[in-house]
Amino acid sequence: MIAVLTLGASVYWQLRASLPALEGRIAVRELSAPVTVTRDAQGVPTLSGRSRVDLAWVLGFLHAQERFFQMDGQRRLAAGELSELVGTVALNLDRQHRVHRFRTRAATVLAAVMPEERAMIDAYVGGVNRGLQELDAAPFEYMILRSTPVPWTAEDTILAVYAIYLDLQEDDGAAERQRADAEATLGGPLAAFLFPEGTTWDAPLDGSTLPVPAMPDAGAGTKAGLPLLLKGGGEEAVSRGSNAWTVGGGLSARGTALVANDMHLNLRVPNTWYRARLVLSDESGGTTLDITGVTLPGTPSVVAGSNGKIAWGFTNSYIDTGDVVILEPVAANPDLYRTPAGPRRLDHVEERLCPKGTACEILSIEESLWGPVIAADRQGRKLAYRWIAHDPVAVNLRGMLDLERAVTTGAALDIAHRLGIPHQNLVVGDAQGNIGWTVTSAIPNRFGFDGQLPTSWADGSKGWNGYLAPEDVPVVYNPENRRIWTANSRVVGGEALAKIGFGAYAHGSRARQIRDSLLAKQLFDEQDMLAIQLDDRGVLLERWQALMLERLRANYGNSRYAALIPTVENWGGRAVPDSVGYRLVRTFRTELINAVYAAYTMPMRTGEPTPASARATQPFIPKQADEPVWRLLTERPAHLVPRGYRDWDAVVDAAIEKVLSAVATQAHGRLEAFTWGAANRTEIRHPLAGAIPGLAILLNPPSVAQSGDLYQPRVASPRTGASERFVVAPGHEGTGIFHMPTGQTGHPLAPYYNVGHEDWLRGHATPFLPGEPKWQIVFEPQ
Repeated sequence: MIAVLTLGASVYWQLRASLPALEGRIAVRELSAPVTVTRDAQGVPTLSGRSRVDLAWVLGFLHAQERFFQMDGQRRLAAGELSELVGTVALNLDRQHRVHRFRTRAATVLAAVMPEERAMIDAYVGGVNRGLQELDAAPFEYMILRSTPVPWTAEDTILAVYAIYLDLQEDDGAAERQRADAEATLGGPLAAFLFPEGTTWDAPLDGSTLPVPAMPDAGAGTKAGLPLLLKGGGEEAVSRGSNAWTVGGGLSARGTALVANDMHLNLRVPNTWYRARLVLSDESGGTTLDITGVTLPGTPSVVAGSNGKIAWGFTNSYIDTGDVVILEPVAANPDLYRTPAGPRRLDHVEERLCPKGTACEILSIEESLWGPVIAADRQGRKLAYRWIAHDPVAVNLRGMLDLERAVTTGAALDIAHRLGIPHQNLVVGDAQGNIGWTVTSAIPNRFGFDGQLPTSWADGSKGWNGYLAPEDVPVVYNPENRRIWTANSRVVGGEALAKIGFGAYAHGSRARQIRDSLLAKQLFDEQDMLAIQLDDRGVLLERWQALMLERLRANYGNSRYAALIPTVENWGGRAVPDSVGYRLVRTFRTELINAVYAAYTMPMRTGEPTPASARATQPFIPKQADEPVWRLLTERPAHLVPRGYRDWDAVVDAAIEKVLSAVATQAHGRLEAFTWGAANRTEIRHPLAGAIPGLAILLNPPSVAQSGDLYQPRVASPRTGASERFVVAPGHEGTGIFHMPTGQTGHPLAPYYNVGHEDWLRGHATPFLPGEPKWQIVFEPQ
């Protein structure tokens, strides 16, 4: 008992020793003038100083003290070095990421930065390392892992951006490879039908539509026996995304533009973002910059927010930013491949992976003219990946720092095209009421092909001709209806879409629901925007509810079916915790989609190297699966009834049986207990919460039932959701609204740990600006 108490006291002491500093005065030789940091009750800091470089230093200090372990994980994730910290559990992930050699690429990026950009990075790095040194003990996670934190470097700040590329974009050309596999295995007509580029749910800003794939005729079938490499996954795996929209000044109660943004990511403890307000003043005391928003620990700029002149937010664009290149071999030499300039030899690079607690291994990487070799196709030809993230233009800080100071929507749109971040839909509005949208960052300028399928570039007729000129990138500025919306689905069509390409756009249901809500009113304030963000209506499920009810009534003589009718008939139509009807309909739709795609895509999965794995047994569900299945069930082509079913009614009945089975197994047969809240409980975890018994109680917020689902504005699943949520009118930040899960800090003993989480969960309107100061630190030049 004494030993246990001694251990507990030691752990508690180290936890206390690693708490961030909240008050006092700190002398800093790197600063040119004093910087004051005040924190409100939620721990949100306001940094006030004379120089943006000084603020970068202090922001680095704060990030290190609150979030260093998170930052460490991000840089290691991007570099393929995570196993050095956590052991072999991360080794496969390191192998996957090390292929891209991002640490080497980070050094190349740094070598080309402008002096003022490098000064900002170096100041931030200095602040990070001083903040880490000022802790009386290393962050508590290192005590658990029995490791020592490694100082931050300038390359690490670049790696923090690369980590977001890995999170938001494909690093292996999966979409193109899957399209090719589908065509080869299922045949062109069936593949085009099952894997459409969009659906009638699309709600692009220009009102464009896409051709509807034809129903495959009776000759459609599958070609058995071809080995395929697919990433299986259910709906949660393909539905992560974000929402952003804006209305012009004529529709805003503030007279300015009004901007709403909620970026949906995997949720964890601590959160992805770190809130901050940065205030710069001149020698006379006049304010030259006042910006509030979210920052990314590891980097010194504000990612999204408002500076009083403009407000902006992002959604992942899902445009096509990479291409799979077929390497045509030369004779029997596996190292030679054809290029427009003649045969070329693959470069071989050896990377050393050193997982904690075990021996190092050598990872051999093959690199081509067009990028690293990522796989081989079914003919045995090597596949390289030409990805924008490999180019020096992929990362820079200049653009984000310029965006911080932009004063008009037009200026922000111009800056967007020189940002060095993963490609985003930028939604921006200004204090004059102007609004706009565009896609950020450098975009491939393809020639000779559309980027949809793996292609050989050997003869020089296909490839990239640099990047699109800024004037060729689609832009929407002050549309006639004074409304702009994005939700990861297709934003434009026609020639504009051809320029940016088809990546893997999200289903259009969220964008459509947002669009319809924006068109339903002529005047908006912050509360109106928040109401759209919290919209949990299951509009996509309405037709599935009608289908389920029709089939239940047709089988009224079956008492098991009849028992469901009242609940499905009065289902409520909203993804709220106490709704049984919503969960019944949602489960019914999911089971139907799974059944159809499991039957049709089985030949796509039978050739996988590990067919007994969980991945191999999952049906491959594309993002647009809802509409193909709906068409099959309503048009009912007899020749396409999945094997094992008598007819389409049997397919629907089998889905209802799966629903009844779910009630029996997941709710012990009690229909009233089969609520949406029982299925949609938050599971937001610290990555080390399971390392020590009882630690989860200290680190993790409670698991609670929540509203929302994947195909409506209020995106919510157990592990994904809004990583931030705000509504703000530039110049009227005092009436803005802000939500963020899990709070500011990663330290469980901090007085504001998880403060604000409940407001995020329940959707309570909380202020965009930091509240009254509660703690203060002054950083003084030494």
